[in-house]
Amino acid sequence: MSVEILDGATIVNFLQDEEAFSVSVRNRFARLDTDNDGLLSYAEMLKELQSLRVLETHFGIDVEPDPDELAQVYESLFVQFDHNLNGTIDLDEFKKETRQMMLAMADGLGFVPVQMVLEEDSILKTAVERETNKLAA
Repeated sequence: MSVEILDGATIVNFLQDEEAFSVSVRNRFARLDTDNDGLLSYAEMLKELQSLRVLETHFGIDVEPDPDELAQVYESLFVQFDHNLNGTIDLDEFKKETRQMMLAMADGLGFVPVQMVLEEDSILKTAVERETNKLAA
């Protein structure tokens, strides 16, 4: 993990670089697809969703969420990715939903720089690194 500074433009610029975004999404998808069948099952995607710790923290403080509520949130998020509702997520579905989520995040951030703690292999970290490298060139 590292603390990085980014804003909405960092994300939008990364999404506009179709090649860089596609490579990043394919790499993330491949890491999640543990059985290498080209699809993400609920169990494979659940690990990713749990790593987000959406309901397990409140302003950085660990909380004990209701297990039923947590399961319902994870199921809803899975369905959000599973556009054709066939019980699995293919690369195209994963890419489309990832793009939508990142656009929503960019919209929420706006153009005011913020500090975020990012996982080393996250798509957002890749976006920040791309921008840093571009500025250094």
